[in-house]
Amino acid sequence: MLLELLRSIAQTHSDFGVFNYLTLRALLACLTAFVLGLALGPTMIARLKRMHFGQAVRTDGPKTHLVKDGTPTMGGALILFAITVSTLLWADLGNRFIWVVLFVMLGYGAIGWIDDYRKIVHHNPRGMSAREKFSWQSVIAIAAGFYLAFALSVKPGEGLGEALAAWYDARFPLDMSENLHLLIPCFKEIAFPFGLLGFMIFTFVVIVGSSNAVNLTDGLDGLAILPTVLVGSALGIFCYAGGRPDYAQYLFIPYIPGAGELVVFAGALAGAGLAFLWFNAHPAQVFMGDVGALALGGALGTMAVVARQELVLAVMGGVFVVETLSVMIQTVYFRLSHGKRVFLMAPIHHHFELKGWKETQVVTRFWIITFMLVLLGLATLKIR
Repeated sequence: MLLELLRSIAQTHSDFGVFNYLTLRALLACLTAFVLGLALGPTMIARLKRMHFGQAVRTDGPKTHLVKDGTPTMGGALILFAITVSTLLWADLGNRFIWVVLFVMLGYGAIGWIDDYRKIVHHNPRGMSAREKFSWQSVIAIAAGFYLAFALSVKPGEGLGEALAAWYDARFPLDMSENLHLLIPCFKEIAFPFGLLGFMIFTFVVIVGSSNAVNLTDGLDGLAILPTVLVGSALGIFCYAGGRPDYAQYLFIPYIPGAGELVVFAGALAGAGLAFLWFNAHPAQVFMGDVGALALGGALGTMAVVARQELVLAVMGGVFVVETLSVMIQTVYFRLSHGKRVFLMAPIHHHFELKGWKETQVVTRFWIITFMLVLLGLATLKIR
């Protein structure tokens, strides 16, 4: 919106042409989202309190968490609002990747909102059933996967409609483009070929898996949001590099026309996430809730698919992966061993709390691990 206005002004005032630079718009998106989040945070928290949208704390968990009972939740709506407004202001709204990431983020946010609403307002501890939640997540992920298969196959100077027409004229080939192949980090000449169906299935796994992984991690004050900011910012760098033919050629990564615009979305995510952390830092004034965690995880997964860096996402989001694996291992072992446990409690951040770590120690150490994993992931850009 604002970008189009500035571009029209730039036609008569050349100084305004600076707003065409992606890096500047990414910084402005970050600042806009941060200011929005800080400005609206107190009002939202107060309103959530008045509406009695408080989190119910598990009684079988660490006893130190009992004081958090009743803390306002569903604060993730603030993050989504700040990201959406900032992105619409500073991004090129003609870019196909901006809309698919917003579609996934807001779609998963709606699922999380309904789940949270049922738990809190309807006093239903289950919220949405696992089958219902997974079904809606699947619909959104499959739709995004089908769209991205064509969006990533667009050639330089070609439109999405032209890519669809070419696919139709060729009688629906399954092997559409090398841009759909799975890249192996650190190897410039090794890629696993995906056809249309394989790409859609893999995209489904990445988006749904990433969404639920972030949701499982969101259990301590500030634990999920800063890793999300770090990973999202790094994915923005990957998208920016892949969207420039010179960088893509130099770094031996796929050239994805238009992918660079997602650095604006990444900037908005970073600003909104840091603003939320202001209120979510220990002791938290508000919790993210499923509305934020599911949405942000889905956005990370979608960005990774656009950048063709799904395996790097698993490295940089190692904390999310370990949290998810801990729940899976605990559940399977509990059933097979008739009640025995591998961890004192899952997800694994609760295990460390019950081992004697303070909550702030767990969070800070997981932040440090994520920071180092993000650096490792970024290093794969050069190590090829």
